[in-house]
Amino acid sequence: MRKIKVLVVDDSLVSRKVLSMGISSDPNIEVVAEAVDPFDARDKIIKHRPDVMICDVEMPKMNGIEFIRRLLPQYPLPVVVVSAISGAVFDALDAGAVDFVAKPDFRVVKSVEDFISDLIAKIKIAANATILQKKVALQDNIRAAKDENIDASKIIAIGASTGGVQAIYNILKCLPPTVPGIVIVQHIPPIFSRMFAERLNASTSLMVKEAQTGDYLKQGQVLIAPGDKHMRIKKVGKQYRVEVFSGDKVNGHRPSVDVLFESVAKEAGDKAIGIILTGMGHDGAKGILAMRQKGARTIGQDRNTSVVYGMPKSAFDIGGVELSLPLQEIPRYILKLLNEKSLPKQN
Repeated sequence: MRKIKVLVVDDSLVSRKVLSMGISSDPNIEVVAEAVDPFDARDKIIKHRPDVMICDVEMPKMNGIEFIRRLLPQYPLPVVVVSAISGAVFDALDAGAVDFVAKPDFRVVKSVEDFISDLIAKIKIAANATILQKKVALQDNIRAAKDENIDASKIIAIGASTGGVQAIYNILKCLPPTVPGIVIVQHIPPIFSRMFAERLNASTSLMVKEAQTGDYLKQGQVLIAPGDKHMRIKKVGKQYRVEVFSGDKVNGHRPSVDVLFESVAKEAGDKAIGIILTGMGHDGAKGILAMRQKGARTIGQDRNTSVVYGMPKSAFDIGGVELSLPLQEIPRYILKLLNEKSLPKQN
């Protein structure tokens, strides 16, 4: 197999060398060039034609976010952003970056080792990612014809990985505050999960928060699984209570979509809607199959609008997905399922 050609862009010499030496330790990755700023990077992209670019956010002359925003229309290149812990990573994802990795404490060897390992894994995913040429055209004003007809006793469960941050936002921003409670597992590091929840809370009409054990799902509320913690639901009377807990990784992830979906299958049965979005691997496939077998309605994001068509494909291949839809059609179909109790199931 041909090595993945990587361009490293960082204004710090120390950071560039740590990044380059670290990722070059993988036999499947070759650092073809380093750049000190976006203008230097542009020239080296033209010269070396890298498969993936690693880019710092804070740089002189032009920050990484603006660079990505200007670059991708001309050179649709997968970008993995390296950043300090801040909301800037979400701006980078909005600009078109595929994924991000938080900068480590360079004084702690274990921190650097974990960082390099994570970065290598994300480079390999990015190398196979689809760079969407334009943002998915979504209608901000999608609403149910009669919000009072929404069945608030249902529960919506969503699972996603690479590309999921933007996909989740594009779904939630189209849903009215009358929707039933929503639980979400997005593969995301600790701290960033809370920041993601706060960002969604500020930019949608829904109440969004990072989940805590003891939270009850409410109409119009969204609970996001904390990074590095699993999340499951438990039915208590007519309500659903969330439990957040540590445990072994499942399918290589914590939180795991399968852990959430399997609990939804058990506790909610045919009162649930399951949605599996863009991401690498097969996490969530068995769980959404279990949901469908218990009578839940299930949706998978389609290939054309997925950054990585891995998780939805795995779920579809084993029969867990009732209907594959482009991202822009998912909010409307959710509302149809919530409004039309007799909407026929797909074969």
